Amino acid sequence: MTSVSPRPGPIRVGVVGLSASGGWAATAHVPALAGLDGYELRALSASSDESARAAGEKYAVPLTFSSAEELARSEEVDLVVVTVRVPQHLELIRPALEAGKMVFSEWPLGADLAQAEEMADLAHRRGVLTAVGLQARSAPPLRYLRDLVAEGHVGRVLSTSMLGSGGYWGATYDDSHAYLLDVTSGATLLSIPFGHSLDALAMVLGEFREVSAHMENLRPQVTHVTSGAVAAKSAEDQIAVTGLLESGAVAAMHFRGGASRATGFHWEINGAEGDLVVKADQAQWWWGRLRLYGAGGNDGALTELPVPPRYQRSLTQWTERSAEPAYNVAHEYALLRDQITGSLAPDTDGVPDFRHAVRRQGMLERTREAARTGRKVTLAEQGS
Repeated sequence: MTSVSPRPGPIRVGVVGLSASGGWAATAHVPALAGLDGYELRALSASSDESARAAGEKYAVPLTFSSAEELARSEEVDLVVVTVRVPQHLELIRPALEAGKMVFSEWPLGADLAQAEEMADLAHRRGVLTAVGLQARSAPPLRYLRDLVAEGHVGRVLSTSMLGSGGYWGATYDDSHAYLLDVTSGATLLSIPFGHSLDALAMVLGEFREVSAHMENLRPQVTHVTSGAVAAKSAEDQIAVTGLLESGAVAAMHFRGGASRATGFHWEINGAEGDLVVKADQAQWWWGRLRLYGAGGNDGALTELPVPPRYQRSLTQWTERSAEPAYNVAHEYALLRDQITGSLAPDTDGVPDFRHAVRRQGMLERTREAARTGRKVTLAEQGS
């Protein structure tokens, strides 16, 4: 686990990709930082001076830059947060790493495994702390779920099954998400919804030992939501993966493009002595608002399992905000803050770093290989 000794005072953050018109940085990162002690949103960069100034005025950010390179060179920035689309990650993260700055990148880290490896290697050579936005690992309900499994709430885990949707990659698209149609963008049903979910499953139950997979593009043409224009889609919209976990438990994951009227997200863990269930209404379940249920012994039905207050990590201001997209992001920032300052409790794991992202993207590529070849693939040394 890596920690650094920053200058006294709050960690000064510079965000690459914060726009006055909104987006993920505005929706999640700005509220998360504002709702935590120990951080100061000090700077931002955008694609032009004008857009940077507009964002700076809207979010009261004192320093604005028209390039990520300028932001990375600023002595007023300790932590660079990159929230742009995946295809731009490499070109915008590299300057921050070369400047020796700590970097928090949104997931996926790279458009492909090679890009992720390049960034992780550069970060290692520069000796800088990194983080990647796999925020489900920081979610209080999932940390509680992991402990329930480890403490034997269901006995030996026999199987697990997960059903989810993508939200995007359905029958329609809009201008801001047109890039998701291209499988080479790196922003796909596999890398984003499936990737977030796979990482959460591995955190709770352990890594996959072997997988078999099907990935299909059953909607090769999709329609624009307003104009009706038809566009080609090369990205998959159906993913079905089965396999064995390192524990020997059987696992199945099915993710569908678009939305389902029936199920937003459903995850079962079935053990020799009980069952656990995670539910969410929205496709982007890793944002927050998860519900846990369990049953064991002679229980005839599942009952809801409230998350004990200790899993909030003293973030009492977030207790009633679990429906917000910033909820799990705030918990990841809290862990990152404690890791940076060296105040993370000895028995608490920190945030996933770039090396973790490489391992996870490597597993996704091996899963794609299983689908492409129609063969079972062994995932040796893919654990985190």
